[in-house]
Amino acid sequence: MYTPSAFVETDLLELDRLLGRDPFVTLISCEEGIPFASHLPVLYSRNGERVLIEGHWARPNPQVAHGGSALMIAHGPHAYISPGWYTDKEEAARVPTWNYAVAHLTGRLEASTEEAFLASIVDRLSVRHETAVGSDWRYEHENPRLRSQLRGIVGFRFVPERIELKFKLSQNHPAANVRGAADGLSKLEDPQSHEIAELMRERLASRAPD
Repeated sequence: MYTPSAFVETDLLELDRLLGRDPFVTLISCEEGIPFASHLPVLYSRNGERVLIEGHWARPNPQVAHGGSALMIAHGPHAYISPGWYTDKEEAARVPTWNYAVAHLTGRLEASTEEAFLASIVDRLSVRHETAVGSDWRYEHENPRLRSQLRGIVGFRFVPERIELKFKLSQNHPAANVRGAADGLSKLEDPQSHEIAELMRERLASRAPD
């Protein structure tokens, strides 16, 4: 991933935040030189520097059989930035851009059809997301009709060997531009614009005065 030094993020707490916000990833693998992507909900955990991501495919998904390295992309908020929000727009000939937060994780996939593992994945995913929508459906392993559904999926574990975090939040601009763009975003109705504005203000608060 192309990441200018101003936008490099190294704190894994930010990865926690990205996947806590939106645990739905793009998983990319290659088979015979052809890229293949799946879009999947995942379970994320971290112990110090060690990250573990778990999930499952539908059994017919060709990615189940792909070996070798894989790239997982965790998507954060993003927003259009108008040059009209900058204080130096005329003298610096500013142009539009896009601010965003994203993580690229590279590692190897370990597939599994072990029933206990599959049951755990489905159970933990349902607990995580049923609670979030205010519902109470639960996976019941003792129910043979539910247990039989496990035959339709293949689970995976993914331990990243390389983690790249890119937080493009106008860090290469003067503070007045950052404040102006964050204020402009805050006036929009789009929730992601508000998230980006907050991230911009956080970075601005932590940097040395211009």
